[in-house]
Amino acid sequence: MKNHVGLAMLTALMIPAAAEAADMKVKAPVAPPPPPPFSWTGFYIGGEIGGAFSNGSVNDSLFGVSVSTSHDGFLGGGVVGFNYQISNFVWGVEGDFDWTSLNATGNGIATRIGTLQASANTDWIAALTGRIGIAADRALFYVRGGGGWVRNTASITNLTTGAAVSASNSNNGWLFGGGIEYAFASNWSAKLEYDFLSLRSFSWNSALFPGDTFTASRNISMVKGGINWRFGENAIAPLGGRY
Repeated sequence: MKNHVGLAMLTALMIPAAAEAADMKVKAPVAPPPPPPFSWTGFYIGGEIGGAFSNGSVNDSLFGVSVSTSHDGFLGGGVVGFNYQISNFVWGVEGDFDWTSLNATGNGIATRIGTLQASANTDWIAALTGRIGIAADRALFYVRGGGGWVRNTASITNLTTGAAVSASNSNNGWLFGGGIEYAFASNWSAKLEYDFLSLRSFSWNSALFPGDTFTASRNISMVKGGINWRFGENAIAPLGGRY
C-alpha cells in the first residue's frame, strides 16, 4: 500500500515538470557580429607599368622651320600616396615616378640651309596630384589632377652639314587623369588609369646661328596599370565586408 502511495506522489510531481520542460523554447546560437565595412583610408605604396604616347614640335625662329615628332614607348615605376574616406567619398594625395623609353627621331625636312631632322627623348616622368573618388565597397572610381615633371632632351640636326644643336632640361606642366581601383584582397588593390600631361614649352639659343632660337613643346598621354599595398588596420577588413 505504501509503495502505491509513493508511486502516485512521484508521478504527480513529475507531470508538471515535464509539462514545463515541454513549454521551454530552445534558444538559437548568437550570430557573430557583421564584419566591419571596407575602408580606403590609409597610406599605400605600389608599382605601375604601361605605355605612353607623345606628340610635340621644335620650332626654329630664324628660318621659320617647324619639325614635329610623335612617338610611343613604355614606362614603369613606383607610387606612394594617402587616402582618407568619409562615407563613400575618398580624398587623397599621390606621387609617382616612372622611367620611360620615349625616344624618337622625326623625318628630315629640306630647307635652304640643308635637311633638318628633329629628335626628342624623355628619360623620366614624375607627378604629384590630388585624388577625389567615389567608393562602391571595394571599387574606387577616381580622378586626379596636379603637377607633372619630365626630363627632356630635344635636338635639331642638319643632315647636310652634320651640325647639331640640342638642349636638356627638367620641364613641367599640368597633369589630369582618372581611373578605377579595386581591392582584390585585404591589403592589395589593382588599378587601371589614364593620364594626360600638358608640358610648358622651353627654348634654347643656337650656337650655329647668332640670334636663332629653338622652341620645343610636348604633350604626353599615358595608360598605366598597377598594384598597390595599403597599410593600417582599416585595410584588413574581411573580404565579405560591406557598407
